[in-house]
Amino acid sequence: MADAEAAADFDHFYYTDEGSSCLGATCEAASLIGWNLPTVSQCGPVPTIGLIDTGIDREHEALQGQSIEIVSGLQLNGTPSQRDHGTAIAALLVGRNKSNNQGLLPEAHLLAVDAFYRDNGTADRTDVTTLVMALEALADRNVRVVNMSLSGPPNEVLKRAIASAQAKGMVIVAAAGNNGAGAGPSYPAAYPRVIAVTAVDRNLDVYRRATQGDYIDLAAPGVDIQVAAPGGGYATRSGTSYAVPFISAAAAVLRASDRTLDLAALQVALENRTLDLGQPGRDKTYGYGLLQAKNLCLPQQNELPVAQSGIGPGAPTP
Repeated sequence: MADAEAAADFDHFYYTDEGSSCLGATCEAASLIGWNLPTVSQCGPVPTIGLIDTGIDREHEALQGQSIEIVSGLQLNGTPSQRDHGTAIAALLVGRNKSNNQGLLPEAHLLAVDAFYRDNGTADRTDVTTLVMALEALADRNVRVVNMSLSGPPNEVLKRAIASAQAKGMVIVAAAGNNGAGAGPSYPAAYPRVIAVTAVDRNLDVYRRATQGDYIDLAAPGVDIQVAAPGGGYATRSGTSYAVPFISAAAAVLRASDRTLDLAALQVALENRTLDLGQPGRDKTYGYGLLQAKNLCLPQQNELPVAQSGIGPGAPTP
């Protein structure tokens, strides 16, 4: 169990990191990072991916028949969450092969924790108590990669629960936040060893509302993303939330190709598979840069956290 008993703090609220809806053609997000499903399938059996989010519409055409298990009943407050955000993230991760929203890893098993509720009819939110229980539920099932497309304020209890889960080998990938460049860090993304993900558009410009800071690790597509909408159909969304699944999927593939990778080695492997954007080297806007996924299964020489420069989107790293 995640040990959060030794700390006391407020039961802060955390929100999904989706931005406003946007109109126009959907960018080919996967092509920006060179994602290739046939190649990925050769890496080995993908481990179960954990998802802490809102409810999910498993009857959506993109999710019908997919290996999705939902843990519910953790919410202690409010009414059930809307299923928009959870459905969108789930489909990005494991959407059915050849559907209109094929996921990055359609053959993977998704263990999803419905951790959000709708309070006072304003927004879907969760709290520290529920997040800690969600992490414990996933840790108890030996889940090793967890997608947290959400953010909120720092909290000592959550920090310790995150650290406890990481000590058991859990890789936690979280949204950088959508509070703007001048805002303070978003959590849990800013906690040590959590992989903080920002969003870029088809031109490789950072999402205009993305939070920036020293804690940003990686960038992935997250602007004008076509996502599954509950009840059927699709919508176009933007936000750092939608960038997180690309990194979570990459982490799962790396774990599949080499199950001996510890958290530190896996994070370095991701950092070495990037296209450097913005200021040379790591910066507060893009972190180490945009994920480049073509060589996820191949070992890299000198696995040091240095972003690759001068590589076009989708091109193999040296």
